Amino acid sequence: MRRVRYAPSPTGLQHIGGIRTALFNYLFARSGGGEFLLRLEDTDRTRYAPEYEKNLYDTFAWLGLHWDEGPDVGGPSAPYVQSRRTELYRRRAEDLLETGRAYRCFCSAERLEKLRAEREAARSSETGYDRHCRNISAEESARRAAAGESFTVRLAIPLAETPGGPGPETRFTDKLLGDIEWKNGDINPDPVLFKSDGFPTYHLANVVDDHLMGITHVLRAQEWLSSTPLHVILYGALGWKPPEFCHLPMVMGQDGKKLSKRHGATSIDEFRRQGYLPEALLNYVALLGCSYEEGKDIYTLEELGRLFSLDKLNKAPAVFDYKKLEWYNGQYIRMKGDAELAELTLPMAVEQGLFAGEPSGEERARYTAAMPLVRERANFLHEVPSRLAYLFRDPPVPAAEEYIPKKLDLPSAVKLLRLGRELVPALAAADEGEAERRVKEKAEAEDLKLGDLLMPLRAAVTGSRVSPPLFGSIRLLGTERCLARIDAALAVLESAGGVR
Repeated sequence: MRRVRYAPSPTGLQHIGGIRTALFNYLFARSGGGEFLLRLEDTDRTRYAPEYEKNLYDTFAWLGLHWDEGPDVGGPSAPYVQSRRTELYRRRAEDLLETGRAYRCFCSAERLEKLRAEREAARSSETGYDRHCRNISAEESARRAAAGESFTVRLAIPLAETPGGPGPETRFTDKLLGDIEWKNGDINPDPVLFKSDGFPTYHLANVVDDHLMGITHVLRAQEWLSSTPLHVILYGALGWKPPEFCHLPMVMGQDGKKLSKRHGATSIDEFRRQGYLPEALLNYVALLGCSYEEGKDIYTLEELGRLFSLDKLNKAPAVFDYKKLEWYNGQYIRMKGDAELAELTLPMAVEQGLFAGEPSGEERARYTAAMPLVRERANFLHEVPSRLAYLFRDPPVPAAEEYIPKKLDLPSAVKLLRLGRELVPALAAADEGEAERRVKEKAEAEDLKLGDLLMPLRAAVTGSRVSPPLFGSIRLLGTERCLARIDAALAVLESAGGVR
């Protein structure tokens, strides 16, 4: 059975790249009847913060992605939090010391900083650790450790048998990129596996956990590709078989650079605040670097789980298109029923001040009934209440020029608005088809263009030349409120010089 995991570090907000990685792991598990795990890699205690861990759980609850095993649901490989597994890593570090595949390093932070500064001053091309402690005998190493000297544990990267000889290579196969060879001389020299503070580094904890949790496939971003040779060496040093690797295509901005805040929203919190729906975000992110069915754009999460395949991944980087995501969001908004869309956006309506206080039952009913007026043109959730404010509070009365149709004058606008006023009682009681018929008949009888007749009426009733559908607005506002707004508009027009 395939077992995959999402293993974030709670050192920042969940962002679009991490969510894409989690989603692809989730879909890969679902497509093969496998299991999806969550593991918290919280060994970087200097950057860890509880609010980031909370953000992780909140984000996935909002997205509707659920793991089969994890810190909050348990499972046979518990605990799923690395800071609670330190004894497991300590034992593996000791195993590596005993076999000579790792060694104790007694170098102080001051010595390492001095080494870095000297190389920088000499403009040396050498980087990383200089293996100063690699040749300390096992006896001396054990004696110094027993005496209480502080140390870290470093992995002994296999080197050439003779000085100057050809260095060995590490080989592995990536499910997307194919066969890869990496010279050991290009790997970070003897990286630290276990720190002096008693915590493992990412590399040791990651490999130990993936093995002990039975992870069969590691799907992660291509930025981790350079760590894979080190991990393959570490698996071999521990006598374990590595999982299969698949390094996912990068997510880039439209300028060809790695997606970042300069391109727009990247954290999921930002997308939530901007009025995106979770299903729209998941649908779009699932297509970043992967194909499914020809000629189809909209998928449910269940459909994606059934269709996902590593064979459908693209090697080329995926480009994040905010306009395309906006289109997806609009499509999903239009799929919502009146009650669901109202429930989703009512908190935003309260926040935007549509109501004097907590909305009454009548206001809630009117708000729900208004959803058809805005659903077809809204691309973000926050646009729904912002376009309906005129239904709940009287908008400012527009200036006189806002009522005047093109090529007409102020007296004409007054006449048109008075004609519109006559229609309001009937329009407030009519359905869409009946309202349209009555207005057309009126325009024909008065020899007017339909748009000229409606424009002053729209401005008076909604407070704007551009608004949601007028007839539906009149029905929801009712005769009395519409007439009061029209009379206020006529007073403005008449005081500006219109005919009384």
